Amino acid sequence: MQRASSTATVLELQEAPAHKLDGPEPGAAPLPSHLSHDTNTAATTKTTTTTITGAVSPGSTSGKAASSNSSASHENISSLPAPTTVSQPAERWNQSRTNICRVLAAFWSLLVIGMNDAAYGAIIPYLGTYYRLEYTLVSLIFLSPLVGYTLSALLINPIHQRLGQRGIAVMTSTCHIVAYAIACTHSPYPVLAVVYVLAGLGNGLGDAAWNAWIGNMANANQLLGLMHAFYGAGGVIAPLIATSMITKANLQWYHFYYIMIGAAIIESAATATAFWKATGKVFRDSHPKSTDSAGNSSLKEAVLQMPSARITWLCSLFLLCYVGVEVALGGWIVKFMLEVRDGEPFASGMTATGFWLGITVGRVVLGFITPMLGEKLAVMIYIPVAMGFELLFWLVPQFIVSAVAVALQGFFLGPLFPAVVVAATKSLPKHLHISTVGFAAAFGGVGASIIPFAVGAIAQSKGVGVLQPIILALLGVLVMLWIGLPNFNKKEYK
Repeated sequence: MQRASSTATVLELQEAPAHKLDGPEPGAAPLPSHLSHDTNTAATTKTTTTTITGAVSPGSTSGKAASSNSSASHENISSLPAPTTVSQPAERWNQSRTNICRVLAAFWSLLVIGMNDAAYGAIIPYLGTYYRLEYTLVSLIFLSPLVGYTLSALLINPIHQRLGQRGIAVMTSTCHIVAYAIACTHSPYPVLAVVYVLAGLGNGLGDAAWNAWIGNMANANQLLGLMHAFYGAGGVIAPLIATSMITKANLQWYHFYYIMIGAAIIESAATATAFWKATGKVFRDSHPKSTDSAGNSSLKEAVLQMPSARITWLCSLFLLCYVGVEVALGGWIVKFMLEVRDGEPFASGMTATGFWLGITVGRVVLGFITPMLGEKLAVMIYIPVAMGFELLFWLVPQFIVSAVAVALQGFFLGPLFPAVVVAATKSLPKHLHISTVGFAAAFGGVGASIIPFAVGAIAQSKGVGVLQPIILALLGVLVMLWIGLPNFNKKEYK
């Protein structure tokens, strides 16, 4: 009788409305001591219990039914699942002054990364003239960061484990400062190519770390959209500054890197100060499952073990193609507008600014629309629209039409990177987020290297007009990769 009555009480508690968990009603008999603790815990932490099906019939909550079903209750009570709790609320960007400072510092770091990536397009025509190089050799400037991005994929998790976000902040900004300082010396071209390995390492570490951190916050779509808008803003101002310095002030391409040194010094001060207390111990305590003694177990799980490996590889290949499209367009559009559309040097340089401006505005505006539609559906709308503008850019041989089309193409391409980060964080458990986002971001760096390089190599024999069919084909690949991802909108792991 006592065991059956206890079972009935458990079922009544599970079926009770949430407001009844706050305590007994006035005049009601107190709950047994072994249940009152669970009730108070549920009321305090807002936990939920799992539903029991088939244990007791609907009418068995009465004393009479409990007596008649005592033997059935005795058999079933041992198999009742333990109550489960929902995860802690997601971290909010404004929950403390420290968080606000860290978010703003990460935003500035993405601005520097965006300036770094977008500067290629503005200076490539002048690099070829300065060093007297052909397309293929100039394209090495895209290929050299590949080594840095690859290193970042291997190092991102061990650095988090040993040095925390503080280590990421210091290493990212240091790589940038050293790379830009050497670029200012306008060293021989092979030295310049090696310097961009350092820049690629800094980009890869910062890109992966800040994306994974912001991607775990509440309102991740909007925050990632804003953060990547800073990346896009860097893409807007870098070609504008570099083109103005070269064409209006008659300065050499390497003078632009004095601006980059200043931006990287601010990045160093902001990120190191904001994340100084985010040590390796802090990271290990908050991510207990993310590592073995070597710091690589989560990377192995993310890359080699199903079903995590499927999501990791699809997201990685998506970013390889996406970032490759982004940097190839931003990197070769000035050359395309100069040679194929017969544009003036300054106006052609401004088309790169228009493209990055489109990306920036798209990330801000569509970053708020994407969660309303759901990431899965939203991206399936954005990519075909971008393909339509790519066709317009390719098939209508007018300078103004091309400039407007590429800006609108950037607008719809903008939210894709944040959407992939959200897809990864929703589809995978928390201890895999750093490794997966780091690995995928490194693949994005690979795309930023090999695809613009391939465009340059093909353009050597076929002309820079090959840019358009290559971009269109890659956008089609993006659609297929996105379809392959599971429906992550309905399930979120923590």
